[in-house]
Amino acid sequence: MSLVTNEPWRNWAGNQQATPQRVTIPRGTDEVAAAVRAAAEEGRTVRMTGTGHSFTGAAVAEGVLLRPTGMTAVRSVDTSTGLVTVEAGLPLHRLNRLLDEHGLALANMGDIQEQTVAGALQTATHGTGRDAAGLASQVAALELVLADGTVTTCSPDERPDLFHAALAGLGALGIVTAITWKTVPAFLLRAQEEPMKWDEVLGRIDEFDEANEHFEFYWFPHTEGCLTKRNNRAEGPAQPLPRFKHWMDDRFLSNTVFGAINRLTHAAPAVTPFVNGISARALGARTYTDTSHKVFTSERTVRFKEQEYAIPRERLVPALRELRSLFDRRGWRISFPIEVRLLPAEDAWLSMAHGRRSAFIAVHVFNRDPHDDYFRGVEDLLTALDGRPHWGKLHTRDASYLEKVYPRFGDFQALRDELDPGRRFANPYTRQVFGD
Repeated sequence: MSLVTNEPWRNWAGNQQATPQRVTIPRGTDEVAAAVRAAAEEGRTVRMTGTGHSFTGAAVAEGVLLRPTGMTAVRSVDTSTGLVTVEAGLPLHRLNRLLDEHGLALANMGDIQEQTVAGALQTATHGTGRDAAGLASQVAALELVLADGTVTTCSPDERPDLFHAALAGLGALGIVTAITWKTVPAFLLRAQEEPMKWDEVLGRIDEFDEANEHFEFYWFPHTEGCLTKRNNRAEGPAQPLPRFKHWMDDRFLSNTVFGAINRLTHAAPAVTPFVNGISARALGARTYTDTSHKVFTSERTVRFKEQEYAIPRERLVPALRELRSLFDRRGWRISFPIEVRLLPAEDAWLSMAHGRRSAFIAVHVFNRDPHDDYFRGVEDLLTALDGRPHWGKLHTRDASYLEKVYPRFGDFQALRDELDPGRRFANPYTRQVFGD
């Protein structure tokens, strides 16, 4: 086990940082268990970080920080069942390449693939889908190290309550050391990206939702412009974007130019509506067919801060209309588009889509811009609609609110009391959201 003392930690957006008392890099489950037992003897807390893509303090470690870079092994691949077991620190982009090599794929994904598999799972990372749900619905089994240093496995058949609680458990029930994924045969997606006006998108959301396997859209604040994305399975052959167009659209315009735009609007917020109007008018349609994970995910180099809430699907359109009206009333100047996604109900106790078909509304700001007034205004709107905050994205909710919107929240707390009464896995964020 590698040891680094007092090494500072910082997340991707730069809004969370910590200097734990000890940093270690375990090379397997046994070393994680040993680190937990050692921390218990010393009276220290333990957290395992990922790649720092959470905007909340979910990964902040006060005592011992475990870095999972030594735990990236592929334990097994069964192409007949689609079950694939990998260690917690394997990045999603490496998992995607591995699955592709074996003719397999995840049925649905979020829009980046830089996270570790455990980090993405523990914060309930999701994409958009009519039938296929988020990562928490694509897991067959978990291996965890519990607070007493013992190792356990759980699945829908073995310790099912622990399984459904720990799927999106924020590391509060145990440290996830390995995940067995339920994969599907590899498939192609045909992506249709088309600019549309605000009123047309809101008027056709139900149509787009029903007619497409994966639908989402982005609205550019201060404009009528939206970008819609419809992804559906295709027989092939693959017809990816030409190399130059991919570079131009997804690297130069979406990252280099967008980064320059945000530096401009950071320096001169008053020009934001004008700049957004140019961006919305510049949107173009495109269609291509490619390997699923290449369509689901995008490269993101412009650093930002984000808040996302899941609300009941039937409340989406009124929520969006009210959200747009807030821009006029509050005088916000926001350069980042607002993202809207959809998901079927999930079983994981702390999935944002637990027990209900959900719509997700995500708001962003450039990482150097203030966010408090904007995020709090959106949060006030969405919590009035029984919204559930994304565990890895900024919010101010605590246990007194969360217990009202998660039916199994009390069961989760009881299981945590049983498994970790000494709060070996606590940090400031878990104290906020779980109450102690």
